[in-house]
Amino acid sequence: MELIATATFGLEAVVRREIENLGYDIVKTEDGKVTYKGDFKAIVKSNLWLRAADRVLLKMGETKGSTFEELFQYTKTLPWEDIIPADGCFVVSGTTVKSKLSSLPAVQRTIKKAIVERLCDVYGEDLPETGAEYPVRFTLLKDILTISIDTSGRGLHKRGYRVKTVEAPIKETLAAALVELSFWRGNRILVDPCCGSGTIPIEAAMIGRNIAPGLTRDFVCSRWECINEDIWKSEKKNAYEAINTEGQLDIRGFDIDPRAIESAIENGEAAGVDGDIQFERKNISSLRIPDDGAVIVTNPPYGERIGSKDEVRIVERSLKRIFNEKRTTSLFVITSDKDFEKKMRRKADRRRKLFNGRIETTYYQFHGEKSYAQVHAPLKSDKTDR
Repeated sequence: MELIATATFGLEAVVRREIENLGYDIVKTEDGKVTYKGDFKAIVKSNLWLRAADRVLLKMGETKGSTFEELFQYTKTLPWEDIIPADGCFVVSGTTVKSKLSSLPAVQRTIKKAIVERLCDVYGEDLPETGAEYPVRFTLLKDILTISIDTSGRGLHKRGYRVKTVEAPIKETLAAALVELSFWRGNRILVDPCCGSGTIPIEAAMIGRNIAPGLTRDFVCSRWECINEDIWKSEKKNAYEAINTEGQLDIRGFDIDPRAIESAIENGEAAGVDGDIQFERKNISSLRIPDDGAVIVTNPPYGERIGSKDEVRIVERSLKRIFNEKRTTSLFVITSDKDFEKKMRRKADRRRKLFNGRIETTYYQFHGEKSYAQVHAPLKSDKTDR
């Protein structure tokens, strides 16, 4: 089968690498999605292990169509009965962009009617839709229809550990990607001086411990008849056994807001990584990093959703000072400020355009000098950051 991992714009390469690390062959990478080959086991593993993807879709088909009749006839040819049982509940949703078929409700009705007729031909006229959910999703882009079934249900950023939050929190999937795009490995200190409710440190700890991000939540496909329950049991068992309990991680999260630190501590406990993270209330202006080779990964306030102009200026000046105090410190900052490099008075070694929610941002990567310990530490190779 073909599966589609959807992703925030700019994170496609990160998601692609995660899929390849799971052992699956990539078909193609496009804006916002990565298509790859997989079976039912791949659906389970993808939902359990993908950190930066938004959803995992089971692709049913793709075609070009500019009339409702073409849309109906093509949809009806697809083998929906291979996935959806007689009592399966399926709601059709999607988007239409720059296509002749611009009426979203009309496209939804056409696809729904085609699936119903196909299933009636197989199961008879009785389709109660009282069973498990099989959310049908489509995109109609420039008259190209891609139609799939959503296997995830709630977005993959819903890890389940965020019991308390703060204003404008970063999504867990984006936070994980920021860590994966950094130089950080478990043998180095990671610092988030503007940690908010702790998402970046928590995702780093889960990466450092090799904890599958979907291990403690459920997915809509976990109730599907076509996926054997033994696959779920086996893959969850494998995921628990894969957790790395050796050694100690040194991850630190700071924030000036006591409510944010309170939330971060509770979230870390819920994620089961509180022993690996030190959360502390501290003003970034007084923050010092004594360790060589520290990696700073942060999503500071940049005045669009939170943070006054004065607060933003203080944070920017402090980040510049912290980065310059230790030549081996590496700094990774996501911000919408297009003049951030000027304020740091140096060009970033790498940049990546990303979207934090609907805000266009840049992920600035400033590489510190390598100390002897960093050069000789047994680090996993990472092509993205070479």
